[in-house]
Amino acid sequence: MAHNGNVRVEEVLVADPELVGAMGRLVPQLSTTSAVPEAYDLEDIVRAPATALFVARDAESRIVGSLTLATFRVPTGVRAWIEDVVVDEAARGSGAGEALVRAAIERAREAGARTVELTSRPSREAANRLYQRMGFAERETNLYRFSFES
Repeated sequence: MAHNGNVRVEEVLVADPELVGAMGRLVPQLSTTSAVPEAYDLEDIVRAPATALFVARDAESRIVGSLTLATFRVPTGVRAWIEDVVVDEAARGSGAGEALVRAAIERAREAGARTVELTSRPSREAANRLYQRMGFAERETNLYRFSFES
């Protein structure tokens, strides 16, 4: 567990009702088009060997943010990706986002990753400033997406 002022970060070990409720509040703040994950979805993330779900808690121990770290081996080494970083609007500026990212970076290092990657929409200006301040560098690359029609 990592501490950052009044914020502490922990890895989720069980998808309990508190987590389900927190994700019900947080996911809509991250994406207006994604469904809120059910308990079994969260349990899949928690149990999968390639993913770690971290939560940030405030001084009253309420979940105020989350982040998922994916680590996996490919022929060129261990890759690490940070995904779905979200901090509750009421807790932004508390250091929760930075504490979550630091915990993910440390876990990626422990897993043997040489780099940690993430993407962030340009409109998320505060998040982009945070990532740059923490040492993330913008890459010259093309990002492609293939979408399955629903």
